[in-house]
Amino acid sequence: MKANTKQWFEFAQTDIRSCENNLNDEFVTNVVAFHSQQAVEKAFKALIEEKGIRMSRIHNLTRLYALTETFLISTIDETELEMLDNVYTSSRYPGEIGLLSTGKPTMKESKELYDIALKIYSIILRSIESGKK
Repeated sequence: MKANTKQWFEFAQTDIRSCENNLNDEFVTNVVAFHSQQAVEKAFKALIEEKGIRMSRIHNLTRLYALTETFLISTIDETELEMLDNVYTSSRYPGEIGLLSTGKPTMKESKELYDIALKIYSIILRSIESGKK
């Protein structure tokens, strides 16, 4: 694994840890949602770095998945990527835009987003470790 790839994964792990540290705090469900998306984004960027793919700044998980799909050991549910993307910006700012269609995520929803992020993070990590071409 390349040094830059490891750095991306360390940043993704920071986001995973931030989720874990806040999973049981109802006040910061938006923080869990945000860091769930960030963990997946950074894991995708680790794979992009490892494979030497050239790209511009992309934060959209569906677009990152499209760039990396052929390198993954299993498929990823794009509906789950869209769920994470829907909370990316709106989890950081107040207002009518809301996080989900229902507003700020409930604890159950934030845990679901974390579980999704952890699953996708693991797929990407295992894909790099397997050396899939």
